[in-house]
Amino acid sequence: MIKDITIGQYYPTNSVVHKLDPRVKLISTFIFMSSLFIINQFYPYILVMAFIISTLKLSKIPVNYILKGLKPIMFIIVFTFAINIFMIPGNTIFEIGPLSISDEGLKQGSFMVIRLILLVVGTSLLTLSTSPIELTDGIEKLLNPFKKIGVPAHELAMMMTIALRFIPTLLDETDKIMKAQMGRGADFESKNIISRAKNLVPLLVPLFISAFRRADELAMAMEARCYRGGDNRTRMNQIRMNKKDYISYSIVFIYIMIIIITRII
Repeated sequence: MIKDITIGQYYPTNSVVHKLDPRVKLISTFIFMSSLFIINQFYPYILVMAFIISTLKLSKIPVNYILKGLKPIMFIIVFTFAINIFMIPGNTIFEIGPLSISDEGLKQGSFMVIRLILLVVGTSLLTLSTSPIELTDGIEKLLNPFKKIGVPAHELAMMMTIALRFIPTLLDETDKIMKAQMGRGADFESKNIISRAKNLVPLLVPLFISAFRRADELAMAMEARCYRGGDNRTRMNQIRMNKKDYISYSIVFIYIMIIIITRII
């Protein structure tokens, strides 16, 4: 399951999506995520799915690789669906003892499942098609206007990117520790919840120690290179908007306008 987590990982390919300006991808992802909470009917999701499938096709990232990222949250998806169908009142369409399934609960549960799946796929696309360096530059460029009110744009961008970059590193470390503990007899697949909780202790302790060690090594490496934040720093590769980026902005603008119109109608 740990290897199935795709958020925070980068999938290098030579695609149109990978070559887009990181600012375009960040803003587009934010608009896409916001649009999912505007929709209150099923038919607009057809447009959303068409948009995400087209982006996947252009990114040249395998669909199986994207869908693999849904496995770790499958329990959350099922649990959310069950809570909605049983807890939201409405016209009863089915009863199971003291529990009843309502039409409104079924509708809201379906909405939540679709939203969760599309949210994971959309955010995964951002990190899979954008390298950590590009992501840092894009976030910093977007936050630059807020420097006038004291927002540390470079530091915030650096922290967010390091956090994302640490996800695959910690996942690899967790996998190694799990295999080592399983070789010593630890059982992480037991159906007994108490037993599984006890076996997590020898996993979490070395994982936290490893995380703190890596963070300390990173801090020492940055200090050894005289890192002093973003002031007076230059970049070898400057990010610039081009024709493809403006076309992408136009497509996203048309997309959000259609979503808003369907909401009003």
